[in-house]
Amino acid sequence: MQFLIRQKKNRAGLNVTPLIDVVFNLVIFFAVSSTFLEQPGIKLALPEAQKTDLQKIEKAVVFITADQQLLLRDKEISFENLGPVLKDEMERSLDKTLIINADKQVAHGFVVKVMDLARQNGVLKLVIATEQK
Repeated sequence: MQFLIRQKKNRAGLNVTPLIDVVFNLVIFFAVSSTFLEQPGIKLALPEAQKTDLQKIEKAVVFITADQQLLLRDKEISFENLGPVLKDEMERSLDKTLIINADKQVAHGFVVKVMDLARQNGVLKLVIATEQK
């Protein structure tokens, strides 16, 4: 008597569990990293006008030459007159910023004196201009 022994054929199967894990992790990563919040703000309906005057806001710029000569808005000014002129400029300025363009040959102490004088006369922000190499 002969017995038929059936042998199970090993089928090559593809295990998709790691693939599902990777896809699930990617979905979680993109869901967490993206923001769905709306930017807070107030929606305003601004009034309309027939004619508007545009105002150009210029920054106050002081130039200090190598021989310690001061120029404000391309006009020569003495150190003694700089304080009152800066005070008038800052009263008209919105952001109260002064840009200082000083020659690299100017003594550090003189630039500090100009900065101190500016602070005493209403300058809130001082910007020192430099050149990029």
